[in-house]
Amino acid sequence: MVVNDFENRLKIIGILVILIIAVLLGRVGYMQIYEGEYYERRAEGNRIRLIPTMAPRGTFFDRNGENIVTNRPGFTVSLLPLTEPIAPEVVARLSALLHVPQQDIQAKIKAHVGFEPIRIKTDIGPESLTIIEEQKALFPGVIIEIQAVRDYLYREQAAHLLGYVSEISDEELEAKKDQGYRTGDIIGKSGLERIYDKELRGIDGGRQVEVDVTGKPVQVMGQKDAVPGNDLVLTIDWKLQAATEKAVDDQLRRIGCQAAAVVVMNPQTGEVLAMVSRPTFNPNLFVHGISEKEWKKINENPYFPLDNKAITGEYPPGSTFKIVTGTAALTEGVVTPTEQIYDSGEYMEKGNASGEVLGWLDFVGGLSHSDNVYFYILGHRLGIDRLERYARMFGLGKKTGINLPYEAEGLVASRAYKERVFEEDWYVSETLDAAIGQGFNLVTPLQAAMLISEVAADGRRYQPYLVQRIMGPDGKTVRTFQPKLLSTLDVPISVIRLVQEGLRDVTKHGTAAGVFGPNFPIDIAGKTGTAENPHGRDHGWFVAYGPFDNPSIVVAVIVENGGYGSQSSVPIGKKIFEAAFGLDQPDPAKRAVSATP
Repeated sequence: MVVNDFENRLKIIGILVILIIAVLLGRVGYMQIYEGEYYERRAEGNRIRLIPTMAPRGTFFDRNGENIVTNRPGFTVSLLPLTEPIAPEVVARLSALLHVPQQDIQAKIKAHVGFEPIRIKTDIGPESLTIIEEQKALFPGVIIEIQAVRDYLYREQAAHLLGYVSEISDEELEAKKDQGYRTGDIIGKSGLERIYDKELRGIDGGRQVEVDVTGKPVQVMGQKDAVPGNDLVLTIDWKLQAATEKAVDDQLRRIGCQAAAVVVMNPQTGEVLAMVSRPTFNPNLFVHGISEKEWKKINENPYFPLDNKAITGEYPPGSTFKIVTGTAALTEGVVTPTEQIYDSGEYMEKGNASGEVLGWLDFVGGLSHSDNVYFYILGHRLGIDRLERYARMFGLGKKTGINLPYEAEGLVASRAYKERVFEEDWYVSETLDAAIGQGFNLVTPLQAAMLISEVAADGRRYQPYLVQRIMGPDGKTVRTFQPKLLSTLDVPISVIRLVQEGLRDVTKHGTAAGVFGPNFPIDIAGKTGTAENPHGRDHGWFVAYGPFDNPSIVVAVIVENGGYGSQSSVPIGKKIFEAAFGLDQPDPAKRAVSATP
């Protein structure tokens, strides 16, 4: 009886086994015959992965073909989780080796979508590279990518106008994800790098890589080469840029100041030939992730090294604004060129900054000696409304439109502004302040350069720009930029001629004569200024152009806390003109006849 039960059970088990085998064989047959193609595609997908390669960014050249920003080969540590998530112990090892916080690595992993590499650190050193390559078993899913690394050949030089690049932030990625940007991308953060990021990025390539069961690449199946980004040919003259930076640095050291800004332009086109802001920074520090020590050094500097003071700094224009006041007074007929106005040393309880009594002055004398009392009287005759109208005619109080980010608007003194901000009426004393560039008036150094440019160009105002043309990787021009006339002063040419004459006398016999004088080889016209600063020592201004008869160079200089512009900024301007016209060359044969491009 027991034997029969045992045999019955064996028969049942046998039948079940046969049924299970039959079902499995049927399922295998079904999968091979009916769904074979589908699973073949999935298996191939598990075996082959597309690994993108980042395109090299386009390079920068100055107007004469000097390469100033390029790329160099570098090694990037990335994660490629092909078959399974990256293990916590691998993250910990990478964190210790690369000095990247574990939470930062985990955040990148969490934000990762698709099969692109998760870039952890760019431009690693040879020691880290060797450890990863020799200990691959300890770093599963970790790959080394060879990528182009941004290289600013001249380090701090022109850092503010060139800008810098760094890894895309979470906020930037959220804003740009619809434009093809991905986690780990390198993008322009400031300057021209930011404005022309799309043109400079190029088109990424990729490799089809066969991987084994552990996800380790075993062979490249196919490759699509990345297309480098477009190159930028700038309006900048690199030799003049270097000379300008040296002039600024030498003067700051000599007088013990820390901050300054300079703009050098061609008034006939709007091309920016040099731009300097101090203090500065090395953009190479940001390429591979700035260290905490270096970031603290920059971030805690009270003079804000990352700010481009040439376009973001807003300062009272001081006596440089007398160009506006004088132009308005002559055009409106509240003064004639030959009318003698007596400087008694003060006017309505406001006196000259120097305390001098200059006596009788005509227009050219009042402008060349920057006489406050003379311009108080002109301002009083004009009134604030007409002063405002002419300031805006010169383009003050709004952005110039230069192709750089973060440009400030400045401020034009007006009744409307005071009423809106302070809810108070306008006073005559405030008109007097506005007439000599104090009070509510604010300009950027670039706006000051535009102001003197309009006088140099007989009233024409051109939009400032920094890029001559964009070139493709094949060297062919993709786009060119031409001078853009924004406006022309609605004043008689005779008025402009009188202003020009007064500005020339500034360097011959007036407030800048102590540095230039009548024997300077190039005929220079300019205006000094001292901007009151409630937070410390006054700022020093100098704006000028030359040659007088055919201007090709405009210079605007401000030295923060420099005191009188004649002492702090004029020496910088003189050195820039000497470099622009080759006067700093010992061999006369090498001296430039003109700085016109």
